[in-house]
Amino acid sequence: MSPARYPGVKGVEDILPPDTYLLQEMEAAMREAFSLYGFKELRIPVIEFTDVFTRSIGETSDIVEKEMYTFLDRAGRSITLRPEGTASVVRCYVEKHLYNLPAPQKFFYSGPMFRYERPQKGRQRQFYQIGAEAFGVEEPKMDAEVISMLVMFLKGIGLEGFRVELNSIGCKNCRPAYREALRGAFAPGLGSLCPDCQRRYELNPLRILDCKVDKCRELRKGAPLVTDSLCPECREHFRELKSLLDMLGIRYELNPEMVRGLDYYSRTTFEVTSDRLGSQSAVAAGGRYDGLVEEFGGPATPAIGFAIGVERLIYLLKERELDIPLPDVFIAAIGPAANREAVRLAGRLRAEGAWVELGYGGASLKSQMRRADRLGAAYAFIIGDDELGAGVFKWKSLKDGSAGEISGADAPGFIKSRKNRL
Repeated sequence: MSPARYPGVKGVEDILPPDTYLLQEMEAAMREAFSLYGFKELRIPVIEFTDVFTRSIGETSDIVEKEMYTFLDRAGRSITLRPEGTASVVRCYVEKHLYNLPAPQKFFYSGPMFRYERPQKGRQRQFYQIGAEAFGVEEPKMDAEVISMLVMFLKGIGLEGFRVELNSIGCKNCRPAYREALRGAFAPGLGSLCPDCQRRYELNPLRILDCKVDKCRELRKGAPLVTDSLCPECREHFRELKSLLDMLGIRYELNPEMVRGLDYYSRTTFEVTSDRLGSQSAVAAGGRYDGLVEEFGGPATPAIGFAIGVERLIYLLKERELDIPLPDVFIAAIGPAANREAVRLAGRLRAEGAWVELGYGGASLKSQMRRADRLGAAYAFIIGDDELGAGVFKWKSLKDGSAGEISGADAPGFIKSRKNRL
């Protein structure tokens, strides 16, 4: 087979059936679960001014340093394809003055994100996320509700065997002391850290805890735990969150090394992981970002959110049996007049909500019926000269083999009455 003349961009994949059916199922489950918690859909743009991400994600993050798709537009302005959703939602929240509305304001979104990184299982350069963000409530019960909503969604789509990992990374009051404790711990082995972590040592040593390089992982063994440096307020917030999750019956594991890769997080951080994904084990991740709205020019506003990797969910769920939609009717027609009648009948059936497929190209009846079987149609209608002359046509169930005759006028009611039983 010769290669395509115009191949797709590496790391930017087409999504084909049956994966598209699974994607639609996820989006329906997302809307159902999130609406129960009062979250409303927000459509955010695919492009933003680059500052939206460099100021919020952090200059030392891998996303900003290595992975963003950034370009100059015709006016010389720096534009970036969004690498994540939270910064765009916060920009919208501040720009549209949504902080003037009663708190909490709760939103969810879905769509493509873009990062230039090595394509691998469950990770592409154009990838899809489902996310949710809640603004205006500092109480830990909002953290518990957001985590509970995420778990409900994942269980609702049939995901099994996942873990909820939980941590608190403190706030602007207690984190400076923890940064200094980390610098003191890493100072003796500074020269052995990877080049990225040597730079992070000065700018943001918490990012060293998120490094995947083996020698950095080894050197951080025995490093101070962030939970040992929490101020009384952060310690109480974390204690109450764990108590609420226990009350809700949500099982979690404490992971004091989980700091998340973006600079805007504070206090609660969490991940949902699966061993079936290998080293890139996170299915979903999120946390609090209580200072981000203020950094965008809005008032001090507590906030929390998460994002879900859709491709990773598809990979984990592909072994599950899908309820793939199939045609209600296939109309096989023989001859010009019968084909015209088939088009007319198909229009009437579709107006009643039936999925109808037609035969094309003057194929024989046998060939058309083979196609009906391949498509998985529930019924076949057969129209020929004899049927046209008699004003009736033959029908056949391709599920149980039953058959009969029916008039064109009765066909819509015939299919409608049986559709709910298919």
